[in-house]
Amino acid sequence: MKGSEVYIRAISYYLPEEIVTNEDVGRLFPEWTAAKVAAKVGILQRHHSAEGETSSDMAYNAAEKLFTEHCIDRSEIDFIILCTQSPDYFLPTSACILQNRLGLNKETGAFDLNLGCSGFVYGLAVAKGLIFAGVAQNVLLLTAETYSKYLHPQDKGNLTLFGDAAAATLISSEGKGRIDEFSLGTDGSGYDKLIVRNGASRNRKPENVTTRDEEGNLIAPDNLFMNGAGIFSFTMKWVPKLVEDLLIKNKLVKEDIDLFVFHQANKYMLENLVKKIKVDPEKFFYYLEDVGNTVSSTIPIALYEANKAGKIRNGSKVILAGFGVGLSWAGVVLQF
Repeated sequence: MKGSEVYIRAISYYLPEEIVTNEDVGRLFPEWTAAKVAAKVGILQRHHSAEGETSSDMAYNAAEKLFTEHCIDRSEIDFIILCTQSPDYFLPTSACILQNRLGLNKETGAFDLNLGCSGFVYGLAVAKGLIFAGVAQNVLLLTAETYSKYLHPQDKGNLTLFGDAAAATLISSEGKGRIDEFSLGTDGSGYDKLIVRNGASRNRKPENVTTRDEEGNLIAPDNLFMNGAGIFSFTMKWVPKLVEDLLIKNKLVKEDIDLFVFHQANKYMLENLVKKIKVDPEKFFYYLEDVGNTVSSTIPIALYEANKAGKIRNGSKVILAGFGVGLSWAGVVLQF
């Protein structure tokens, strides 16, 4: 209903069957032991999508799980947003395919949102706007990524980090987590810090070449490249400012916040953010050991697990913050 409050009503998630453990990584790169990976990035295992399994397949499974797990009537859904950077096709939008596959009404709006680590929070902002404007009443926000298909098999750094997953979140005019004020930002000058250069319109043809930069990072234009140092510097600069802006916009102080649920990039980055923002470590939620960095799905997965662990109660105020590829960042306060 136009002008009403907007809530997160329910979350579910899906993980593909194949599990890649740190021991598996160590067998590929003997100098990169399981203990070393765990200590550095805080990840013990990650899931990889099967050969023929796409982001829309995983999003479908997450949505079906949502309907079953939370007794959601699919006929209530009147809009789908799919956040992915690994769509089934260049066109059509994968959200249209999901509308049909999920058996939703033909009056359902649908589109894809091409964002990564900040994509879930951006999706919440769009969904809230749709409901506020009276365009929709129940928005199904799906996040799904198969970054494993973009990774070069010799890229040990990114192989240790990224896992595939999908999450389904129902946003409605009723629920448990009220979506309050947002803070969003972009620095497109850093677009090449996390990129797959070849395959789309700018560079259509594959090159099938690999090089190394001065820091030893593998560069393969046909595959995912991440400038780890650049991403770290960006995060340390902008995420503390994001938190400050959120507190101001929501008329809160840091002590009012009961839980911080950030994009689960890696343990090293998150621990440095805790120190930089001066957050009580007990208020900071981690969930990446068993799933890795699942890009746009890290925050909804962490929210689900935080609620399951009893970290979110009636009256809890929670800050969500996503940051990364783009470069972009996005945050919001939820009140339960």
